[in-house]
Amino acid sequence: MTRAEGDTTAWGRMTLAQQFALAGGVVMLLATVVVGLFVTGRIEEVVVRNTANATALYMESFISPLSQELAFQDNLAEADHAALDRILVETPLGRRVVSFKIWIKGAKVIQSSDQSIEGKTFEPTENLIKAWAGEVRADFNSLSDLEDEGEADLGVPLLEVYSPIRAKGTGEIIGIAEFYENATQLETDLIRARLTSWTAVALVMAAIWGLLFVIVLRGSRTIERQFVDLSDMAARNVSLRLKVQSAAGRFSALNDQALRRIGADLHDGPAQLMGFAALRLDALRKAAPKDQTQAEIDQIEAAIKEAITDIRSISRGASLPDIDRKPIAEVIRGLVDAHAGRTGSDVALTVDFAGRQDLPLAVKICVGRVVQEGLTNAWRHAGGAGQEVVIALAGHVLQVWVRDRGPGPKAGPDAAEVFGLGLAGLAGRVESLGGSLTLGPRRDGVAGTELAMMIDLGGVE
Repeated sequence: MTRAEGDTTAWGRMTLAQQFALAGGVVMLLATVVVGLFVTGRIEEVVVRNTANATALYMESFISPLSQELAFQDNLAEADHAALDRILVETPLGRRVVSFKIWIKGAKVIQSSDQSIEGKTFEPTENLIKAWAGEVRADFNSLSDLEDEGEADLGVPLLEVYSPIRAKGTGEIIGIAEFYENATQLETDLIRARLTSWTAVALVMAAIWGLLFVIVLRGSRTIERQFVDLSDMAARNVSLRLKVQSAAGRFSALNDQALRRIGADLHDGPAQLMGFAALRLDALRKAAPKDQTQAEIDQIEAAIKEAITDIRSISRGASLPDIDRKPIAEVIRGLVDAHAGRTGSDVALTVDFAGRQDLPLAVKICVGRVVQEGLTNAWRHAGGAGQEVVIALAGHVLQVWVRDRGPGPKAGPDAAEVFGLGLAGLAGRVESLGGSLTLGPRRDGVAGTELAMMIDLGGVE
C-alpha cells in the first residue's frame, strides 16, 4: 500500500519534502513579516530618536537663551519674539524647520509660526506630557493632533520634535519647544533602510528555509526508498506466507490421505486376518480336550477380539469419510451422527456458510479433525452433556466452536496433558493455515468448555 492509498487528501499525497516546503514556507513567510516589521520598526525608531536628539540639541542652542524669562513669567518679551522669528524664518535654519511652537505649562501655546493658535490652550498630548517629564520626544509623519492642522496642510514629510527648555542654573523645565523639521531626506533614508532590512531578513529566512529543505529532502528521499523497500518486503512476505500456508494445506491433505490409506489397510489387512484367526480358534476349541487348553484358547480369543476392536477404532479415527468428494456440511453431519451413534449422546449442530458451497480441502480436513477431537473430549470430560457444534462464516473468517456443559478438564498434575498430542497436533495444523485454536471456558455466558477455531480463508488456497 502506498502513502497515497492510505491518505486520499491532497496533504496526505505529498511527500515529506513537499509538506515541509509548504508548511515551512508559510512559517518562514510569517517569520519574515514579523521579523521584518520588528527590525524596520526598531531602525525607524532609533533613526528618528537620534535625529530628534541631534536636532533638539542644535535647536536648543538657539531657543534656550531667548526663552529664559519663562522661568518667571508666562510670556516672552517682544524682542525675544522678534529674535525667534528671525532665527526660524530669515536664517538657513528656517529651511530645515518649517514650523515651531513654544508651550508653557497648562498646554498653552505662547508663540508659534502659525500666529492663529498663539495664546490657545489644547488638550495635552502624550508627547507633550513626556516632554514636560524631561524626555525629548519625536514623531515622524504623525500629524493627527488638533494643533497640527497647519503642518499637515504643508504636504511634506515632517519630523515633529518636542524639546524641553531648561532654566540655566537650576535645570528646571520652563517650557517646551515644538518644531517641525523638513524630513524629506530622512524619509528617503528610512525607505532605503527599510528596503535593506527587508532584503536582509528575506535572504536570511530564505537561506534557513533552503538549508532545512535540503536536509528534509534528503531525509524524505531516504524514507521513500525505505518505504518502497519495506513495501516490497511486505509483499514478498505475504507471498511467502501464502505459499507456506498453501504448502501446509497440501501437506495436510496428503497426510490425511496417508492416514486414510493406513486406516483402510488396517481394516482390510490385519483386521481381516485377526477375524480369520478368531474363526479358526472356534474350530480349534471343538477339537481340543476340555482341560487347561480350553482356558488358554479363551485367553487367546479375548486378546484377538480386543485387538480387532482396537484396529477398527484406529482405522475409523485415521480417516475422514469421502471428505474430498462430499460438501463440508455433509461431512460434518456425518461426523456428528457417527459420534452420536457410538456414544448414544445428543449433539446439536448449527452450520451457516453464508451461501458458500464448499471450502478448500485443507480447511475441510482441519474442520473435520477439530469437530472429531472436540466431540471426543466433550464425551471424555463432560460425559456428553450439552454437546454442541457451531460453524459459521463471517466474511472471510471461518469460525468453529465445539462446546459442552460439563465441568471441563480437571485441574491437577495432569492438567497440562489436556492440550495433549491430539490437540497439539490440531493446533499446529490450524496455525499452519494462518488460524488459531483455543481451549477454555465458554464465552457465550453458559457454563462449560469450548474448543474454538478461527481461520481467515482469504489466505488459504
